[in-house]
Amino acid sequence: MSDGLPLVALTMGDVAGVGPEVIARAWPDSPLRDLARPVVVGSAGVLGRAVSACGIDAEVRVIGRPEEAEPTDRVIPCLEATGVDASAVPPGVVDGRAGRAAYDFLVAAIDLAMAGRVDAICTLPLNKESLNAGGVPFPGHTEILADRCGVPRHAMMLYLPPPIDGPGGLGVVHATLHVALRRVFDLLTVDLVAGKIALAAEAMRPLLGGRTPRVAVAGLNPHAGEHGLFGDEEQTIIAPAIERARLDGAVVEGPIAADTLFSRALAGEFDAVVAMYHDQGHVALKTIGFDHAVNVTLGLPIVRTSVAHGTAFDIAWRGKAPRTDSLIAAVRVAARLSGAKARGPVSVG
Repeated sequence: MSDGLPLVALTMGDVAGVGPEVIARAWPDSPLRDLARPVVVGSAGVLGRAVSACGIDAEVRVIGRPEEAEPTDRVIPCLEATGVDASAVPPGVVDGRAGRAAYDFLVAAIDLAMAGRVDAICTLPLNKESLNAGGVPFPGHTEILADRCGVPRHAMMLYLPPPIDGPGGLGVVHATLHVALRRVFDLLTVDLVAGKIALAAEAMRPLLGGRTPRVAVAGLNPHAGEHGLFGDEEQTIIAPAIERARLDGAVVEGPIAADTLFSRALAGEFDAVVAMYHDQGHVALKTIGFDHAVNVTLGLPIVRTSVAHGTAFDIAWRGKAPRTDSLIAAVRVAARLSGAKARGPVSVG
């Protein structure tokens, strides 16, 4: 590794979205290269167009192997990773070619990480409609990663780093993710929730400097069911899962009503929250930390982080791309987790 920095693969995401512009904007005069040795996995043609559109004075240099990456403020190394003519995709629209290319970028990066040729993956956003239109049989990054890595037990954590770089922050792990809300009730089991609690504790430990995380588990129903008045999932599923996690050594509380849980967590009472479904966890953290939140995939044999924002088709390629804070934060977390993974047996993804 150059200067001891981890080699981090940045996947471009959906080329019709803001991903290429965010990479281009983050490149010069930013802490990006102080945190890691980044290499873009994507389309050099699209990235070059983004660099020009953003007025960045840098060259996109095509390389054949990640080990050849020598990033500077004027050189962006890029691995070509798709046979799709990504440059022909129009901006800001759902397009199957963009979905297939985004899938190709991600698979190439996963394979490099699995082979130990990059230390971590940091992904820019893809579009789920475009994935589907491109014939990709997965709803998003997390599911593609789990399938390609061959892991049955995985989760997505939305992580809000502390205001000052260092140990701390708040992680939110989701028991269910990209599914219709009506399916959540059928998918929740004691095994599932107990497994997510374990993943949350494992993932947060290196981000807390090694101390044991304090995990809180949200209820599913209003007022956490009010002792069965508004549903019994808290009694039949969530509470038994919490008890199992405690027997396995986790420091965990719950089920706690979601409408009060997050204010307590954000006040520092807890280090991690296990939410029962996507929006229960996302709304709280994105409301207060949209520009700084980071997605982390848990349970993988590799490290993967991601920006928290989406493709933003409404502003893509119009000179209005989001701030680069989330990408910088995602690379920072990837570097920290890859270092923790190299130092010891902590199972984080």
